[in-house]
Amino acid sequence: MPTRRSVAAVAALWLGAVLAAPAWAGQPAEQLFTSIDRVMKVLNDPELKRPAKAQERRAAIRRLAGDMFDFEEFARRSLGRHWEARTATEREEFVRLFRDLIERVFTGKLDLYNGEKVVVVSDAIDGVRGDEATVKTQVGASQGAIPVDFWMVHRGDSWRACDIVIGGVSLVRNYRAQFDKVIKRTSYQQLVKQVREK
Repeated sequence: MPTRRSVAAVAALWLGAVLAAPAWAGQPAEQLFTSIDRVMKVLNDPELKRPAKAQERRAAIRRLAGDMFDFEEFARRSLGRHWEARTATEREEFVRLFRDLIERVFTGKLDLYNGEKVVVVSDAIDGVRGDEATVKTQVGASQGAIPVDFWMVHRGDSWRACDIVIGGVSLVRNYRAQFDKVIKRTSYQQLVKQVREK
């Protein structure tokens, strides 16, 4: 699974969007920071800050994650070559389980946030059809800042993340290697069981 420092960095990015996307930033960066801003509003809501509201606050953040992540694409890339062998029902189940896993990992780390700053370094639209983009950011102080890159895909009228590269380590590649290892060693059904249990 991703390292604790990596997950904390992404959680910090969710929380640390104290700087608006710069004026030169394109649509992918603007939409990313809009999603982060919505998360910030939930976290700064005085009513939801009460300990008794912790579950409600996390549930609200998990709902907002759908605006930030393309979970189907994230899951497809993470499952890699094994995606094609899955039935439509299996794919739907895997996307749901993978989304639950990602949301639990990140919402569970939000309490680690220590006021780290986030700076957009650049964003660029890529892909043959212009339907992919990279938003490069840095989280933390200039000395020891962690580069966090969001790989975005365009679906309909929105840009959403389908991979996060933290300090050069891709979450998709990380998960893909782990999932491939489990499937080769045991079976796809065992992978589903493990993802469900995590």
